[in-house]
Amino acid sequence: MNESLQNQYGAAYGSALASDRQRVLRNTYWLLALSMVPTVLGAWIGVSTGIMAKMGFGLSTLIFFVGAFGLMFVVEKTKNSSTGVVALLGFTFFMGLMLSRLLAQILGFKNGAGLIMTAFGGTAAIFFAMASLATVIKRDLSGLGKFLFVGAIIMLVAGVVNMFLQSSALMLTLLVLSMAVFSAFMLYDIKRVLDGGETNYISATLAIYLDLYNVFQSLLSLLGIFGGERD
Repeated sequence: MNESLQNQYGAAYGSALASDRQRVLRNTYWLLALSMVPTVLGAWIGVSTGIMAKMGFGLSTLIFFVGAFGLMFVVEKTKNSSTGVVALLGFTFFMGLMLSRLLAQILGFKNGAGLIMTAFGGTAAIFFAMASLATVIKRDLSGLGKFLFVGAIIMLVAGVVNMFLQSSALMLTLLVLSMAVFSAFMLYDIKRVLDGGETNYISATLAIYLDLYNVFQSLLSLLGIFGGERD
């Protein structure tokens, strides 16, 4: 009798746990979709006003690092309340604004709009591939996060160094590596939600949004370099 009750309790607990994880994932996807609205709005304002180009590369880079890390800190501090959603949407608006400099450069090509749509489609395809892969992989990927984090830090440092070196080869290498690393991060972050390693949908959305942002930015840059057509 006791064994039967334990089995029933275990099955009920497992079902509730799986339900909670699916709820977090569902809320994450909804908030991720919603976050695209302020991103597009920020990008549109940035392209229309040219505000990032007017600031110059140095100042806009400084604003990016201070603003991005500052807003991410606010999101994490408020993630357990409705304020966290507002903070996240504010962060995505800011990131859209920061993306406008690259978008304006790509739109300067004759086929710029097409390149942006191709990058968007490619990023969406990578997302769906990683999300699907996360559901079928059974092994624990928690150890992968440390290696990916180290890789991201190395790329960040190399990117800062390349601001002074201005090496085209290094830039192309970093763009390709960025696509690979953040695609893997996407898989890792979605798997964490599925495995119960991340139980807050705001934090989960922030992580996956950053993965998508970096993949899109890298892919769009590569398309502009190799496929941009000038008038």
